[in-house]
Formats: sequence, structure tokens, C-alpha cells
Amino acid sequence: MKVLVIGGGGREHALCWKLAQSESVSEVVCAPGNPGIAKVARCVDIAADDIGGLIDLAQAEQPRLVVIGPEAPLVLGLADRLRAHNIAVFGPSQAAAELEGSKSFSKTLMDEAKVPTAKFEIHTDADEAEQCIRAWGAPIVVKASGLAAGKGVIVAHDVQEAVDAARDMLSGNSFGDAGSQVVIEECLIGEEASCLFIVSGDTILPLASSQDHKALLDGDQGPNTGGMGAYSPAPCVTEDVANNVMEQVAKPIIAALKARGIPFIGTLYAGIMITEQGIKTLEFNVRFGDPECQPLMSRLTSDLGEVLLAAAESRLDDVTLSWDERVALCVVVASNGYPAAFEKGQTIAGLDDVERAGTVVFHAGTAEQHGNIINTGGRVLGVTALGNSVKEAQTTVYDALKALDWLGGFYRKDIGYRAISK
Repeated sequence: MKVLVIGGGGREHALCWKLAQSESVSEVVCAPGNPGIAKVARCVDIAADDIGGLIDLAQAEQPRLVVIGPEAPLVLGLADRLRAHNIAVFGPSQAAAELEGSKSFSKTLMDEAKVPTAKFEIHTDADEAEQCIRAWGAPIVVKASGLAAGKGVIVAHDVQEAVDAARDMLSGNSFGDAGSQVVIEECLIGEEASCLFIVSGDTILPLASSQDHKALLDGDQGPNTGGMGAYSPAPCVTEDVANNVMEQVAKPIIAALKARGIPFIGTLYAGIMITEQGIKTLEFNVRFGDPECQPLMSRLTSDLGEVLLAAAESRLDDVTLSWDERVALCVVVASNGYPAAFEKGQTIAGLDDVERAGTVVFHAGTAEQHGNIINTGGRVLGVTALGNSVKEAQTTVYDALKALDWLGGFYRKDIGYRAISK
């Protein structure tokens, strides 16, 4: 079958790479794609948020399946529009995508469904937000309610930092419309993990566990980012933890959506904090994580095309997933300055040598210019390897990165450290 993938980041490269290996898939088309994706798929230069252009493309290409990678087109209702044209889609409806598109909606639904989560308040008035922050004290978490590319979360270690963050968000300075509502949350202490599920109606199929590293710097220091690296499986997600996440988080939230007349088809991503009081839900996303998708696709041995089509066609109860028993680890290489301002258009060399050292280089924020690969985004590459242990996979990636020739790039040196310390 022909599969059309929407998006052009590291997650979409990993999906295209795995779909191209699937026996069920004859061709992968990707819009807009990137230079790495172009090695495994035919790329069409239509932006992921150009809903009209993507509808026209799908009608012209007539794929058996459309896989929507990023959150923005889901929140804009692309899946609904495609289904209205009788095209099979892996990705939730606009209504279901509010689970990620609005943190205030998500937290309210968690409360309704009795999903364990942090204590919270939702505010649109800066003075009332400040009152809440001063009453609760620090550390405290301030979140922009709307989409902010994974960067709209401030973990404030003093009250004034939190007050400033909330006022900045509500004024529109930080994240524009995404910050017109803020969610104030208690700060949870524990170990974070990513628990992803393929969902189709009442069928919820867990993926292998993974752990993301959201902080910019080694030792989980510095500002939050969209993710600086990830690995799978995550030792902190024991069998008991996985069962609890399914029973206390995934099943209740899907049931709560259904009770509102909102069926879910796509990926449910539950960001979990494992605390001394049990599991707590940090957030929901409605697509594969980035960079979690890269190690997950590296370990998946099932036919991805068959799995996603079965979900799109409400046949997921017939599917079982199989995994490589080895560990996969991904290190994100970012542009200097990220997540703030950074310079674009720098030449990146040495990528073939990095891959020859036993890794797969997933492209995220790259483009081709005059035959050279250049950086166009904050998170640029996801260098990924398999190993018999986290340490082995980590060593392979960091040894390979010595061949990367890009002075404007940087990466954390400790991805996987929590698992190694265990």
C-alpha cells in the first residue's frame, strides 16, 4: 500500500524509516519531509499546517493510509477533513486532539476521569495567577495551556520566577495565544517516563516504555526543551507501573473522551511522574513523542504499516506488537542557543561517518542547500543506536558523534544516565 506521512521532523523521519521497511508498504510519501526522509520516501513540499494543500495532496495521491505526525495539523482538524474524503487516517480528530492542544481541557478531563495528576488551577487573569502562586509557594510549575512546541512549561524554583513566567505568558509575550490561559500546578518529585499507546476505539495497545530527557543540560539542569534525548525501555517502568498506567490513566481518559462523544484513533502519549505516592500524570500528547519515537521505531519489529492501518480501520484488537530485546538510545543534537534564539543555515558535515559508526541519524531541523545539509531548527538531529544495555547503546552514539563536523551544534553528554545509575 501507499502511505502518506504528514510532517518533517525527527519523529516523522523515524516513522517513514520504519514504514519503508514494512512488507505491507509499497511506497512512502511525506509532506513536507526533510533531507533525511528523502532517502526513504518521496517528499512533497507542502507544510504540515497547510490543511487545504494536504487535502489536495491526499486526493491526488490516493494513499491507502495517512499518518499524521505532528500535533499542529491534528489540532487544526486535518484528520476530520481527510476522513470526510473517505481516506483512512492514523491520528485523532480535532476534538480528541484538544487533549494536547489545551492543557486546561486536559487537566479538567483528568479531574473528571479521576486520573491521578498534580493539584492545579487554571487562570486567565495575571493577578489571580500570582495570588495562587504566592499561596502555594515554590517550587511550582507554570504551563501555557496551548501548543508551545514542548517549551511552554516553566518549573520555577522561586515564587517571583513563577509570577514573572505567568505574567509573561498571559501578556502574550512568551507563547502568543498559547499562553492566553495558564495552568498552575504543584511541582511533583520523582522519575519521569513516557508511556505510549496505540488506540482505536476501546482497544488500547501499549508500546514499549521510554524515558525522555527534557532539560537542556547534563544532570537535568537548565530550561525545558522539546526533548534532548530518549531511550527504550525505561527500567523505572516496571510491570506494576505499566499496569497502573493502563488501568488508572489510559483506560479512564479514553473512556472520558468517549463519554463526551469523542472516539480516539491514534497515539496516546502519557507523560508520567513516578512518585513516592504512586504514578501521577504530567501531560497527554496525541502523537508519537519526539525524541521517544526514534528509539521506539528502532526497537519495533512488527510491520508498522499493518499496525497503523489496523488502528485506522478499527481492527486493532487483532494486533500484537513485537520488539527487539535490545536497548535503543537517541541523542538529540541541537543548534547552539536553543531553546532561545539560534543561528540557522550552518553547514553540517560528517553525517555518513556518524552512521558508519553504527547509528541511524534521524533528521529533524535540516534542509539541503547547494548540496550541503544545513540546520533550520532548534533540535536538528537524533542520533540513535541499539545495544545490549543502555551503556552499550550510549557508548555507540557518543563515539559516533565524534565524527560529526558541525561547530554550531551541541548535545547532552549524559543521555540514559538514570538507567545506567540503576
